[in-house]
Amino acid sequence: MSEGHGETINVTLKVWRQDGPDATGRFEVHHQAISTDASFLEMLDVLNEQLNEAGLEPVAFESDCREGICGTCGVMINGRAHGPQRATATCQLHMREFRDGDEIVIEPFRAAGFPVVRDLAVDRSPLDRIIEAGGFISVNTGAAAEANLTPVPKEAADQAFDAAACIGCGACVAACPNSAAQLFTSAKVGHLGLLPQGQAERWSRTESMVEAMEEFFGSCTNHGECSEACPKEISLDFIALMNRDYMKAKIRNRSLAGQH
Repeated sequence: MSEGHGETINVTLKVWRQDGPDATGRFEVHHQAISTDASFLEMLDVLNEQLNEAGLEPVAFESDCREGICGTCGVMINGRAHGPQRATATCQLHMREFRDGDEIVIEPFRAAGFPVVRDLAVDRSPLDRIIEAGGFISVNTGAAAEANLTPVPKEAADQAFDAAACIGCGACVAACPNSAAQLFTSAKVGHLGLLPQGQAERWSRTESMVEAMEEFFGSCTNHGECSEACPKEISLDFIALMNRDYMKAKIRNRSLAGQH
C-alpha cells in the first residue's frame, strides 16, 4: 500500500525524549510506515497522531512555515544537522532520502548555547541576543527616499544578498565541534555592513555583535562544518570578512574613544 504516488517504506525511529531542560533524556524507539512523498516533519506529524491516539505525549519539535525560509525547524538526523540532503532544511527533507528498513536517529541540536526545552525543541534565543546587540540600522533618514538615489555596487549587492539568505536556524552551531556561531553572526554582520546604508554603524555593530556572540558560543577553528550543514550554503568567506572588520573595529572604536 502507498499514500499518494510515493512508495511506502518502513523505518525505525530512535527519537530523543526529554521532559524539560533539567530532566534526563532518553531515546524512544518507534516503528513507522510512511510514504516517500511525505516530508520529514509530516512523518513526525503522523507519529504524533499515533501517540495522541494511544494517550501518550507527542514529540515536541519546532516548525512554522515549512518552506525552508523561516529557520524555525532543525534537528539532528543520524548525526547531521537537518539530515542527509545538502542545502535542505529539515522541513524540506523528504522521506525519499531514506530506504526501507532504515534506522533514523532524531535528536535536538546539540550545543551549550542551545539548551533543550523539551524533546527536539531547543532554546535558540542566544541568536536573538546577537541580533539585538547590533543587527540593525538606526540612521535617522526621515521620510523614505527613492531607492535609486543610493547607488549600490553590484558586487556589494550580490554579497549582501548571499549573506541575507541566512535563515538563523542554528545548524551551523549544531554542526560545529566547538558550538561556534561565527557563520550566523558573520552573515548578519555582512548583509548590513556591505551596503552603503549600513556604513554609519559598521564598526560599532561588528564589535557589539561579535562580543555578544562570544558570551554564548565557542570559538571558530575553521573546521568548515558550519557551511556544509547550512541549508542556504552561506560561505566561510563571511567569517573572514567579519574577523577583518572586527580587528579594524577595535582599532577604530578605541581611536574614537580617545578623542572624547
